[in-house]
Amino acid sequence: MRVNTLASLALAACTCTSAFATPEIQHWTTPAGTAVYFSKAPQIPMLDIRVVLDAGNSRDGDLPGLSQITHALLETGAGDMDADAIAQRFEDVGASFFAQIQLDRSELSLRTLTEPDWMAQALDTFVTVIGQPTFALDQIELRREQMQVALKKLNEDPGAIASRHFYANLYPNHPYGLPASGTEESLAALNRKQIAAFYEQNFSAKGAVIAMIGAIDRTDAETIAARISDALPQGAAPSALPAPTPVTEAKTIRIEHPSKQAHLRIGQQGIARGQDTHFPLYLGNYTLGGGGFSSRLVQEIRSRQGLAYSVYSYFFPMRHPGPFQLGLQTRGEQVEQALTSAYAEIERFVADGPSAEEYEHSRNSIVLGFPLRIADNASMINYLAMIGYYRLPLDYLDTWTERISAISHEQIVAAFQSTLNPDQLITVIVGGQDQP
Repeated sequence: MRVNTLASLALAACTCTSAFATPEIQHWTTPAGTAVYFSKAPQIPMLDIRVVLDAGNSRDGDLPGLSQITHALLETGAGDMDADAIAQRFEDVGASFFAQIQLDRSELSLRTLTEPDWMAQALDTFVTVIGQPTFALDQIELRREQMQVALKKLNEDPGAIASRHFYANLYPNHPYGLPASGTEESLAALNRKQIAAFYEQNFSAKGAVIAMIGAIDRTDAETIAARISDALPQGAAPSALPAPTPVTEAKTIRIEHPSKQAHLRIGQQGIARGQDTHFPLYLGNYTLGGGGFSSRLVQEIRSRQGLAYSVYSYFFPMRHPGPFQLGLQTRGEQVEQALTSAYAEIERFVADGPSAEEYEHSRNSIVLGFPLRIADNASMINYLAMIGYYRLPLDYLDTWTERISAISHEQIVAAFQSTLNPDQLITVIVGGQDQP
């Protein structure tokens, strides 16, 4: 079909286009109370829209998996369309829709060409999908069965088991510690009434953020944002989640699993998005475990000792303090050596930070690599969504490299010492026993 051929070419162009200047971000609020963040990008005839909702896994309450099934059902029926009709309407105009769920937020995304007739059909379909889901009973049963099958596979995956127990022990009695994919009991208990209530409570226009970037002007952007905002439930925004209680005692959890490779997760609660220590921690962690082959963890645990093929660390800021996590896989007989090495690298870095050479390398790598972070619409929509949802300043991208460049060695050490305590680490070890 000619439409789809042209759409494919335009989509391909979108992923290859680079723009090294920081795009202007415009911000306003719709009459229904939805915050909008918009950047004009006239270079290619594309529009990316992302609706960010306070409807992540942390909103599941007593029914883990509720957010997952609610989002999965959106494409299965809306208005007078079934799943096939929805898919066909997007495909006919070369548009794409997807939903992504994280711990403290979810995202509904549309990518469409801006040719007027094609964009109109894509927008009509998108607005109907997110604003008039039917949650048909037969589709609920189908998605429930699919999630149950997926859960069984996750329960056999040592990496997934390690991650689930890591979060459960890092955030005890808090929504961040819930199993995102649900449990056998919660999936069996899910029903249409609960799904519809979750949608009404957590897809609220007042709690949503709309991010847009593309070849449209401000007037069109305001019209599109208002349509989306009006289509969403008009109730109050979800109430704020409680802050997690810090875990102050070290704990090691060992879980047997018939695998030769042991999966290790080590960490603590870290920082919330927008904290002043975020940039020093980000720069410092590039040296510790975020900089690939140049990082200390890779150099020591992989290159020098040969204990793991891959080892990493990262901070994952959320509305409340997200985790600092170090992860690796190693053979069962090497677990204690790998743990000793990982603990030692964390302790050494918290005490002393990077060397002068490591500091310069990390800072230069991050600053020089920044243009790639905003090189296309797909990259920029991620930043617009993040800036909007976490209410970061509009000049966040304009000042990004300046803030990294201004960080001193002393600030890195101070940030790590105020955030991480090597004597209070949560450690999860899954597997390492040979296959029977």
